[in-house]
Amino acid sequence: MPQFEWSGTKRSGESVSGVMAADNKDAVIQNLRKQQIAVTKVKEKGKEFALPKFGGGVSSKDLAVFTRQFSVMIDAGLPITQCLEILGSQQENKFFQKIIFAVREDVEGGANLSDALKRHPKVFDALYCNLIAAGEAGGILDTILQRLSVYIEKNVKLKAAVKSAMIYPVVVVVVAILIVAVIMWKVIPTFGSLFAGLGAKLPLPTRIVINISNFLGAWWWLIGLTIVIIVVAIRTYYATPGGRYNLDKFQLHIPVLGVVLKKIAVARFCRTLGTLVSSGVPILEGLEITAKTSGNAIIEEAIMKTRKSVEEGKTIVEPLQATGLFPGMVTQMIGVGEATGALDAMLSKVADFYEDEVDEAIANLMSLLEPIIIVFLGGAIGGIVIAMYMPLFTLISQIQ
Repeated sequence: MPQFEWSGTKRSGESVSGVMAADNKDAVIQNLRKQQIAVTKVKEKGKEFALPKFGGGVSSKDLAVFTRQFSVMIDAGLPITQCLEILGSQQENKFFQKIIFAVREDVEGGANLSDALKRHPKVFDALYCNLIAAGEAGGILDTILQRLSVYIEKNVKLKAAVKSAMIYPVVVVVVAILIVAVIMWKVIPTFGSLFAGLGAKLPLPTRIVINISNFLGAWWWLIGLTIVIIVVAIRTYYATPGGRYNLDKFQLHIPVLGVVLKKIAVARFCRTLGTLVSSGVPILEGLEITAKTSGNAIIEEAIMKTRKSVEEGKTIVEPLQATGLFPGMVTQMIGVGEATGALDAMLSKVADFYEDEVDEAIANLMSLLEPIIIVFLGGAIGGIVIAMYMPLFTLISQIQ
């Protein structure tokens, strides 16, 4: 029977380790859990080794699963440290596992859960930490974790819808570019040599295609370098406050796509602010957090202007209407929610509505993109083929 080295902690917090004979790792974990030991590591002696991993990060999906499981454990009455111990030991993402264990150690050292999470801002953002703080202060941590998990899951769904919608056009365009590049690089030079040997007089479209092919063959490295320089320049420009503002503004004004981006921004604004308000976070703090997590400099500026107006004693509706970014239906429903004291519920309903609107807008965008892509690609490849056959038609007519 194989031997397994293990380590873990007792309910008292004492670290323990040892060696156990068992059929497999799962059996070891089950035996240790019966002894009320939270397992942190199990490996078979002499067989397992760790491959080095580079980089690290936590996806929204990982965070959503972690939060959902955390809420269930807290609701079941388990201590926070034990919850973190179990979640960390089950986490497959080693980077995230390290973060969870670090949070557990801070909590064991006397820190509040929200303070421990704030020490890892790349994983737990301001919204997450402030909601946890509100849950700790109000004694409703399990409820807050449930709301957080719903919020993150909704965001994951929204992002997945956008990504899946863009996969088809991106793949089609990339494949088409590769096909055209191969034609220009390998096929067109053959036609060029044939026409030169025959001494045929080439029409203008044929000369243009052959010249482009010759340029690509001779200067392909320059084209690649130019693309890299452009990408780096855009990223560098976007990293500046002015560049981010201008590019985000440009995105919102792109025909068709800009409408989709605005609807995504409205859905995210309502979902984020609604979650914060329903969790007891003050409206001014909620608006600031919502602005920072908006993902667009124009939307962020509009929300911060709204926050300033609210700070001066005005309602939320007036400054939101003044920005011109939020549809009338949204501001009206928010106004009703504010007047009736049900702002969180109204924001949640608006978020649900606009998430459905985003799905419909993406479907409409795809139905518009498909014929445009087909016409463009058909025109490009068909134009190349016609340009190459035009001299052949002339030569055939001369032979006759």
